[in-house]
Amino acid sequence: MTEPPLAVPVCYRHPSRETYVRCTRCDRPICPDCMHEASVGYQCPECVAAGRRSQRPKRTAFGGGITGTRGYVTTTLIAINGLVALVSILSASSADALGGQGIGGLFGGATPLHYWGALVPEPTAWRVTDTLVIAADGVSNGDYYRLVTSMFLHYGVLHLLMNMWALWVLGRLLETALGPGRFLALYLLSGLGGSVAVYAFSSPHAATAGASGAIFGLFAALFIVLRRLGRDSSSVLPVLLINLMITFTVPGISIAGHLGGLVCGALVSAGLAYASGKKRTQIQIVVCTTIGIMLILATVARTALTAGGTV
Repeated sequence: MTEPPLAVPVCYRHPSRETYVRCTRCDRPICPDCMHEASVGYQCPECVAAGRRSQRPKRTAFGGGITGTRGYVTTTLIAINGLVALVSILSASSADALGGQGIGGLFGGATPLHYWGALVPEPTAWRVTDTLVIAADGVSNGDYYRLVTSMFLHYGVLHLLMNMWALWVLGRLLETALGPGRFLALYLLSGLGGSVAVYAFSSPHAATAGASGAIFGLFAALFIVLRRLGRDSSSVLPVLLINLMITFTVPGISIAGHLGGLVCGALVSAGLAYASGKKRTQIQIVVCTTIGIMLILATVARTALTAGGTV
């Protein structure tokens, strides 16, 4: 009797392709298109996927995702600020929106978008022309959205470029270190901290806008993160001190907004950087949530004082 010829093995995913290579994990035959090089031999796509699911995702030193190295949040924030600036300029009726006003003529003027979204603590009316008067209810009368929208509005191109350059430099470093989610929380809470400080301590009828509060929060965060990682932080302090000097010496700059963002950024970043142990993520969430609640309570208290006529 003669033995029947042995069947030539074929790829389990491509039956028309003959192969003598087998997956080192499941022993199924695989063709060159299905081979994934492993430490020993080759693996099939299903075994590779199963191996990835069983591995813990890589994290940064502070528990964030490593996708922060790509800077998606930083670039998205810059794009949003740029888009808002473009809409603001297009809404204006003159070239003054680009520059020529504010802080010695370096910044631009207010636009209809500023009248709608800039941070105005209490009801205010602006005389734009001899006949046109624009009124705003202000945060104390329920325009709470201004606490957020003012973070994305800028007075002119130079104002925008200054803040976006700082965001590009600081944001990429911090997003890489913290991860995208934690970095976004830091940015938004720092910006909101600056807005609440303006609402609480600035002139009740002045309009404020800009990402400077969030930027100052990033300055504080970079210093704290570098210290926590044991790296040299000496280069951060001179830049921060120069910006603080400008804040206190140049008229028209929101001192409360810058300091509020600085303090809030320091608190948030300290909570993110120094949380440790198995419950690190939970601690970080509690810290960020607590700071957010404190800002809300400060806003409510300021509004209540205004309503009571004591401010």
